[in-house]
Amino acid sequence: MKNLTAPSPPYYQKTWFLILGILLVSFNLRPSITAVGPLIPMIRDDLGLSNGWTGFLTTLPLLTFATFSLFSAAIGKWLGNSKAILSALILLTIGTIVRVLGGSFLLFLGTGLTGIGIVICNVLLIPFIKNRLPTKIGLVTAAYTTGMTMFAAIASGVSVPLALDLALGWQGSLFSWIGLLLIGILVWFPQVRNHPVNKNKTDNHIKVNVWKSRLAWNISLFMGVQSLLFFTLIAWLPDMMISRGLSPVEAGLLVSLMQIIGLSGSFFAPIIAVKFKDQVGIIWVLGLMYLVGFSSLFSMTLWINYIGLGIVGLGLGSSVSMAYTLIGLRTDHEKTTASLSGMVQSSGYYLAALGPLLFGISFDIYQNWDFLIYLALICSVMFIYFGVRSGESRVI
Repeated sequence: MKNLTAPSPPYYQKTWFLILGILLVSFNLRPSITAVGPLIPMIRDDLGLSNGWTGFLTTLPLLTFATFSLFSAAIGKWLGNSKAILSALILLTIGTIVRVLGGSFLLFLGTGLTGIGIVICNVLLIPFIKNRLPTKIGLVTAAYTTGMTMFAAIASGVSVPLALDLALGWQGSLFSWIGLLLIGILVWFPQVRNHPVNKNKTDNHIKVNVWKSRLAWNISLFMGVQSLLFFTLIAWLPDMMISRGLSPVEAGLLVSLMQIIGLSGSFFAPIIAVKFKDQVGIIWVLGLMYLVGFSSLFSMTLWINYIGLGIVGLGLGSSVSMAYTLIGLRTDHEKTTASLSGMVQSSGYYLAALGPLLFGISFDIYQNWDFLIYLALICSVMFIYFGVRSGESRVI
């Protein structure tokens, strides 16, 4: 008698393998940025850069985020989201190699290429998840942002030990992430044939111009403010804490610990958010955490700073998850989600790009770390305002 049991689908069509691929992509979306902050004193001294140019090193990927977010949805439509994400991972790998080949020009060129690769993944993973795992948006977004935050933290903590203790130098420290990228490419590759482009598919969806939506702009500015906070702190907090007596290794570990604390927020924020009709209350809690945490930095007592940065870390982890979750919750179609994701990350990252650069220039002029605290507190107020408006139960 013939066995009528249906054959098991190949491994690359199974949900667990898809989620593994999403996680590996997320692991690669922050180390090329967060590993730089603790290494800034070495890079600055080795290449003779000013604080302004050093700040631009963190600003540059944000500018590429902002610019190429505009084109990422179109790239996804042309290639298919899965193939576009694979191409982006390859570009990120090329940028990681180029920027350590020598000299400031290649450093900035490679950094720009890594930013392009990262933002394509950032924009397209959200509609990809909404399309492929529509019943698991909260859980998979939580896992994705938690993975991103976790490896951002790891990169901040190990970059200086890799450079000094293993004698790799700043170039070797940045290059060491190539292995994780190659693993991500290998695991993601099967998704290309598992999710082909169907260019003949008819679509009756009414196209929405998200750029004319007030709600879309509120979400964009919410994303921009939380990104400005994150990237400015990643770039300059290590230097600030070194000025208060910490060693470069200790400062890097502190920034890493701040992000590790945020892992619980990254994971639980989307899961909690999708259970409520609106997310206004969650935004208020996160905003107040920022105000308390950043105010603690006015104290010169280190243990008070540590507690405050722990609170900030929990807020940062929760905020990025909330931003990505709101993109999915405030849209009702995959294409609108992709368009909103591109808009939010473009306009949001243009705003975020101002933070590291402007603070670097202001510090060159005034040599006052309090400016960093004032900037953070102003952004915290803006975070609450735009977050509350984004958290109201509406769709574009």
